[in-house]
Amino acid sequence: MTKLSVNVNKIATLRNARGGNIPDVAQVATDCQLFGADGITVHPRPDQRHIRYTDVLDLQVKVYTEFNIEGNPTAEFLSLIRKIRPTQVTLVPDAHDAITSDAGWDTITHKDFLTDIVSEFQTMGVRTSIFVDANPEMVRMASQIGTDRIELYTGPYAEQFLINREKAVAPFIEAATLAKNLGLGVNAGHDLNLDNLPWIFMHIPWLKEVSIGHSLISDALYLGLKETIKAYKNCLKEPQVEV
Repeated sequence: MTKLSVNVNKIATLRNARGGNIPDVAQVATDCQLFGADGITVHPRPDQRHIRYTDVLDLQVKVYTEFNIEGNPTAEFLSLIRKIRPTQVTLVPDAHDAITSDAGWDTITHKDFLTDIVSEFQTMGVRTSIFVDANPEMVRMASQIGTDRIELYTGPYAEQFLINREKAVAPFIEAATLAKNLGLGVNAGHDLNLDNLPWIFMHIPWLKEVSIGHSLISDALYLGLKETIKAYKNCLKEPQVEV
């Protein structure tokens, strides 16, 4: 079964815009799980413009499904992971001033660096995932690094989807198939939504997890959080035949 992990960063963005604690990030995370989410994802950034490090500590006792913490492994980030030891860490090569994630790791250039970090996390019992583009060379090197999983950066897929969905999904099928053959688990995330999620899932039904935040929270403004999570979960049922 492909799991749905809800990224609650946007809830923190809304809270921070006004100050105080409305909406309550921890309560929303609890509700997401009650409504069927299989996990909670957060991506704290150095400027703490949405999720703060204190939020991550608060969520530690609220997340009873799977807790996935994303981020660039800076010294502060590594310290946080050593303290919390979440279910999964997703390593993302974000610049400190990145608006959002926009590329995967160059696993060839950063092989030694990533190998050391992955090894440490695995020793702590934390599953590791490396954020990569749909590039076979990057996938092969991720396997050599020893990570448990990769997360395919699906931004390019989402961008191309409305133009040519067959072309959009093709490199992701290739990368995901290679990863599976190399013994890697495959996650996916970035710009996935109710329109494009069923198509990629139909072609890569062995996805372990999708983490979705911006689109899911945006849809919840119209559908409500409970119905939105249900709708996304429905996208991850048995692959449907194209009509």
